[in-house]
Amino acid sequence: MVIRIGLTGGIAAGKSTVASRLRELGATIIDYDVLARQIVEPGGEALPRIVEAFGPSAVDAAGRLNRAWLAQRVFSGPDRQALERLDAIEHPLIYAKAQQADAEAASQDDTAVIVHDIPLLADVIDDVPFTFDHVVTVEAPQQVRIERMIRTRGMSGTQAKARIDSQSPQAARLAIADIVVDSDTDRASMLARVDRLYAQWSAQARHDA
Repeated sequence: MVIRIGLTGGIAAGKSTVASRLRELGATIIDYDVLARQIVEPGGEALPRIVEAFGPSAVDAAGRLNRAWLAQRVFSGPDRQALERLDAIEHPLIYAKAQQADAEAASQDDTAVIVHDIPLLADVIDDVPFTFDHVVTVEAPQQVRIERMIRTRGMSGTQAKARIDSQSPQAARLAIADIVVDSDTDRASMLARVDRLYAQWSAQARHDA
């Protein structure tokens, strides 16, 4: 039996570290951020639709997505519906790619642990075309996350706070999750918890096969 895990967490909370560890342990990771990048590459289905919705400034001189311009428009601009319009373009295309990747993984191993790495799972839980056996959220205090974004992503404090505010609050993630991984601890302890979780899921998959 395939075990499907929904993995989420606030920006800069440590979700990517957890996903990387699960991949090392043998899980199949379907990274929705990667899928989102694929659909906006030149030739991707989403790019012309984004230009139509937001105008020619959405692409740079080379015809690639102008990420900085779009992020400013979506996360910090006065247009409160901008993010909704972007999501309406991107989400159905992302889900279609995720379904294809999931089906391929399940066909190759019917006892696989398939992890759907979805940063905004709390926002789209009712729309994602999957049922998860477990939902994991990776959490850290807001100030810790802001400091991480300033240090590792070159953001200002204001920009980091705007990114956090654009996402669902921690309470929404906790409401959909049955497992919480605390990343505001030493790395070894956090990874040991992830190891135990993966061992449980793998055993469940084999047992139910």
